[in-house]
Amino acid sequence: MRRLPLLVLAAPVLLPALAGCTATSFSYISKTYVGLPSQVVTIGCKEPYEVYDNRQERRMLVVSNGLRELTGCNLNDLRIDPDPAASRVGRFRTAARAYLDETVREECAITGETDFDALKSEFAYSCSAPVEKRGTKVPRLPGRRPGLLSQ
Repeated sequence: MRRLPLLVLAAPVLLPALAGCTATSFSYISKTYVGLPSQVVTIGCKEPYEVYDNRQERRMLVVSNGLRELTGCNLNDLRIDPDPAASRVGRFRTAARAYLDETVREECAITGETDFDALKSEFAYSCSAPVEKRGTKVPRLPGRRPGLLSQ
């Protein structure tokens, strides 16, 4: 049996995520968050969001998945929110705040937000503590891939 290239297998997951990206935002996201491991924060009705935290620049990228954004918070209950877009901004902000709290940075404040598309938002934050040196051990959440393949 011939093996399929990884890109072919990943296409059904990657294409919807990249569909809303412009070349500029894709380039910026790639440059700012390349090599950073994802961490998962869960909010509300057990909705997981992946977070990529660039601690040196004090910016984080919060990523959702397409199915949840279409159905809203009630995905687990198999009900459809009448307007999931109305609560989208609040859910992404809640995920960003929860991430800071769960990584022991309760004193940090979210200072800005950039909406890249329906699945990705970036949050700038400021903290009174100085930026950690590269390689410093910091509190981390368990990393996992949310969605159908999560364990």
